[in-house]
Amino acid sequence: MNAPGREAGASQARRKRIYLMRHAAVSYFDGEGRPIDPRSVPLTAEGRAQAQAAGRMLADIPFDLAVSSGLPRTIETAALVLAGRAVPLHEEPRFKEVRSGRLREIPADELRAEVAYGYDGAHHPGRRFIGGEAWTTFAERVQAAWQDWLQRDFHHLLVVTHDAVNRVILAHACGAGLAGVSAFEQDPACVNVLDVDVLGERVVRTLVRAICITPYDLAKKDIHHTVMELIHETYRGSRG
Repeated sequence: MNAPGREAGASQARRKRIYLMRHAAVSYFDGEGRPIDPRSVPLTAEGRAQAQAAGRMLADIPFDLAVSSGLPRTIETAALVLAGRAVPLHEEPRFKEVRSGRLREIPADELRAEVAYGYDGAHHPGRRFIGGEAWTTFAERVQAAWQDWLQRDFHHLLVVTHDAVNRVILAHACGAGLAGVSAFEQDPACVNVLDVDVLGERVVRTLVRAICITPYDLAKKDIHHTVMELIHETYRGSRG
């Protein structure tokens, strides 16, 4: 009989280190406050500086492999972090951000609840992100991609994705599932550190070493709002 808290063969599992990042800062709105297609937004000048700060923090990590969601903001972030290194950068479309509905279709009196608190209640049956993609469907595709990448041959993996993608991975790692999604804030260019013990095709356990490190502001002195609160404030201003 196995000892409590241990799985058979756990001592033979291979430990892999993953640096899970959110892309650096972008602007989802143009100069007049109108939404820009999120599939094409590039990093801002501030975002490029954030990604470079992360690159300096991770300069001594011997990455074997790197993967982004394939959207420009994740590719650019990963390229700045890996600048000067011959590390293969792959694209994984299942790591793309959760799809929202149309902001203009949300009644003004519901805008704050739907956007600023868009991650709350993700575990409720039938819940969709701002009227768009169902949370259960989103979580299934993210977790499927995550499990597939854990089977790759690596010691140190860089993963650059998105706010909600990282939240799903972190919430699953701590056993909270979708009920924990709203708790894991992911600031621009933040770094999460996870160790995953893999035995064959099984994940024996996941160790969360660090969450939401912001190399450009370690004490978070100038970070007070959530990403979704800032999006809400910007869009609300454009609607008057």
